[in-house]
Amino acid sequence: METGSADVFSQSGTIGIEEEFFIVNEAGRPVSGIQELIYDSEPPAALQGRLDHELFQFTIETQTPIIESPSEADAALTTIREALTDHAETHGFRIAAAGLHPAAKWREQEHATKPRYQAQLERIQYPQHRNTTSGLHIHIGVDDADAAVWIANELRWYLPPLLALSANSPYWNGFDTGLASARAKIFENLPNTGIPGRFEDFEAYDQYERRMVEQGSINDRGELWFDVRPHTGHGTVEIRAPDAQSDPDVVLAFVEYIHALVEDLTARYEDGEPSPALRRELLDENKWRAIRHGHEASFITRDGEGTIGLAEVVDQECDRLGVDGLRAVFERESGSQRQRRLMEEEGMDALCADLRL
Repeated sequence: METGSADVFSQSGTIGIEEEFFIVNEAGRPVSGIQELIYDSEPPAALQGRLDHELFQFTIETQTPIIESPSEADAALTTIREALTDHAETHGFRIAAAGLHPAAKWREQEHATKPRYQAQLERIQYPQHRNTTSGLHIHIGVDDADAAVWIANELRWYLPPLLALSANSPYWNGFDTGLASARAKIFENLPNTGIPGRFEDFEAYDQYERRMVEQGSINDRGELWFDVRPHTGHGTVEIRAPDAQSDPDVVLAFVEYIHALVEDLTARYEDGEPSPALRRELLDENKWRAIRHGHEASFITRDGEGTIGLAEVVDQECDRLGVDGLRAVFERESGSQRQRRLMEEEGMDALCADLRL
């Protein structure tokens, strides 16, 4: 039974970045490529043990080594991305990134044959068959299991603003969904997704994780796909809310902010700060606002008594935590806005080409 342990929570402040990408041809259109890139060839040294694939044969995932501080994140991310694009080009492929590939039609894409994914397809059926999503996952090390659960509880309010900033998936199956992040809504159709409920401590989370495996709801802990979770294998808090990004500067801005936020929450936990009761329904409403409106979203405040716009959230958080990358992300054209502009001005061919790394 693959469940985790409190003992793995032993390092504080370390960083790991997982990115999901699309394998595409020269024109940026999706093609099946995991056989050539993963099974039939040896990846570059930088990708040894750090390259895998997802549900479809046109999706691929990378993981950075453990990064000791935000100042080292740029070099680590660049090394992994360059190794991936070089590996792909060697085999006649290109790599693209977005929350959803706008031209990918799930009925036409081949699923991976790995037993893990075949088991998921059999168990979950339709929602998993159409799950062409691609996300960005950021891990921050926490050296205490109970602290990790407390931090994950607190992070739930911050997830919708992060999703809104990352919104990069307006198109699905070739049509405009009217959403800024259709990926988030499509992924939410799977079980064990979305913003999780609150857990009292690590014992409560561990009991839940074990019961889900023991009762046959999931095959392993990795199938708890919530927007944030204590990762009981890596000893981290994992934030899974953002859409995938083609621009590494956006990824690095999120890493800078999330690292600072987890450090701040760690200090607040150590100071014994009480954890406010946040209604799951209000958190879900905030997530919907991010999905629908992206950079234009406003959010119900933590006390439930008012609303706050994304611009104000960004300003407050950057001032409070001494970071600035989020401001640049907010002030630029969002991923969903850029995709819609390119589609309107130049069409699908130009949009697909633009998503390439």
